[in-house]
Amino acid sequence: MNDLKERIAAQLQAVRDRSLTYTDADDALLTRQHSPLMSPLVWDLAHVGNYEELWVLRAAGGIEPVRPEIDDIYDAFKTPRRDRPSLPMLGPAEARRYIEGVRGRVLDVLDAVDVEAPDPLHRQGFVFGLVIQHEHQHDETMLATLQLSGQPGLVRDAALPQGRGGGPAEVFVPAGPFLMGTGTLPWAYDNERPAHRVDLPAYWIDRFPVTNGAYTAFVDAGGYDDPRWWAPEGWRWRQESGAVAPLFWTKDGDTWWRTRFGRTEPVPADEPVQHVCWYEADAYARWAGRRLPTEAEWEKACGWDPEAGRARTYPWGEEDPGPGRANLGHRAARPAPVGAYPSGASAYGAEQMIGEVWEWTASHFLPYPGFRSFPYPEYSEVFFGPDHRVLRGGSWAADPAAVRTTFRNWDYPIRRQIFSGFRCARSATPEQA
Repeated sequence: MNDLKERIAAQLQAVRDRSLTYTDADDALLTRQHSPLMSPLVWDLAHVGNYEELWVLRAAGGIEPVRPEIDDIYDAFKTPRRDRPSLPMLGPAEARRYIEGVRGRVLDVLDAVDVEAPDPLHRQGFVFGLVIQHEHQHDETMLATLQLSGQPGLVRDAALPQGRGGGPAEVFVPAGPFLMGTGTLPWAYDNERPAHRVDLPAYWIDRFPVTNGAYTAFVDAGGYDDPRWWAPEGWRWRQESGAVAPLFWTKDGDTWWRTRFGRTEPVPADEPVQHVCWYEADAYARWAGRRLPTEAEWEKACGWDPEAGRARTYPWGEEDPGPGRANLGHRAARPAPVGAYPSGASAYGAEQMIGEVWEWTASHFLPYPGFRSFPYPEYSEVFFGPDHRVLRGGSWAADPAAVRTTFRNWDYPIRRQIFSGFRCARSATPEQA
């Protein structure tokens, strides 16, 4: 087995270990729906195996279906999440047996396939990258479900580096063109392609994501009660939802508390705020006299190397994310304090753009010029349009295998259960530009 196949096999094992860890719980917790926003955990568990069967075994390997009768049950487009508890899902034990059986056949396909073949599913192991990233994304969804369950003791935590103060609050990005997207990263999704030139005016962007402390100032200043700061549709959401603070926050006396995986604790001022929706991020930015960055502004500040005239895979360069660069891969069950990863800074000096929280941008989720759907339109194409806003960067719960400067996430602007935060930007004045 060549080096690429060995790396694929190791990543397949790592992501499966993660999935099984998050579903190592009693059957009642796995089969219960903890929120209509989320599937039962046992649905996610069997779904990742069915996805592997569809793409690696059938599409890439030409193998006869293992369990064709369950395809409709685990088709994410057939049944909305809120209705999935009514499906005849596999039970926890049967789901584990099913995904184990599929995985054994997947490893056989990996051993036999030519990863240098011109077939786009085979080339550079794309189909394996597809299922690895897909499972990691569902693992992050499982973590969001476990947070909504409110059950303590299910999710591991650990220490993180200390933050540091001082230095500028924002960094300057000069006017000029850059290449957005990618045409070279082998496991990039269709919505990240093709690379294309974008010319931007000069702007400033926050050096760090907005912190809990800064966001608390907005809350305590009455930001949720003042329609001046809210877009009209955001103000309607605010009134209908009754939100007065980020999801999972409560106030006792003068202290804000948060509930994190079943544990209630004071809100740490120096961590990036998370569990805010796009409307909340937009309202804060207006209150602060700023705005959300566009998706292009975010990507340029994160990944463009102006001296080399090329895009970086990660803010710091090409070296794989490690514990000294970024808070990824569930090293701990929370964002790290701002300033914790100076060696992860981008060429412009922006920090913690990868890891911590998914960062809302001002942009709708739209195709790049020259977009081509691959390998199926339901991954990206059906979501294009004004209904979804783009998030960038990857949260602490995202795995390095599914994070890069070009990676695009998207969701409805009302979503708060995801590990989402933001940073602000502002246009440069003519004198600054």
